[in-house]
Amino acid sequence: MTIRHVLLDADGVLQHATVDWYEALEPWFDATDARAFMDAAWEAERKPLAGDGDFVDVLDRMLLASGRRAEGERLHEAVWRRLRAEPTSMALVAGLRAQGIGVHLGSNQERNRAEHMNRVFGYPDLFDSICYSYLLGVAKPDPEYFRRCLARIADATGEVDPADVLFIDDRADNVESARSVGLAGICWDLDQGHAVLREAIAEHGLAVQGWPA
Repeated sequence: MTIRHVLLDADGVLQHATVDWYEALEPWFDATDARAFMDAAWEAERKPLAGDGDFVDVLDRMLLASGRRAEGERLHEAVWRRLRAEPTSMALVAGLRAQGIGVHLGSNQERNRAEHMNRVFGYPDLFDSICYSYLLGVAKPDPEYFRRCLARIADATGEVDPADVLFIDDRADNVESARSVGLAGICWDLDQGHAVLREAIAEHGLAVQGWPA
């Protein structure tokens, strides 16, 4: 097996939040209500993650239902868009591409957050293809997500065998789903440190000289 492509998750692998989500809700909710609201928001986000509806509109409706003003855009910016790209992960992306490895972004994202990520981090220029769930119409861990990712990768780079693709994600259920479709998989997150990821990708025959610095 020769890995020719790496498919990387975003949150927890390439980027991380810069705020505590519950604390970021303080302008709208107290601590107890913030947790209840976030639980409801994550559930309500499921459809937009699969491309069904606009999540900012959903937040507007949720705020109105709780007796607050429809400030979905402001809320989305305060909570969902507070992100930082991890430079060491970005260096891996650049290093793999420099070696001729196809590198692709595979992430559950609704349209508003995905567009913010593209604009702020320049992801369309960094990856050979982008597999946002809202674009594919299905979200991880559904195996169909990975089948559609493979089709998108093939469209961008040519015919692709699933075994040629290494998927890296911070959730075990997503990795197991990818493996069920034939991809290789690594479950890893930023908290484990990049040295751990270096060893894991080496087991799949990949290395970037001097990475991590």
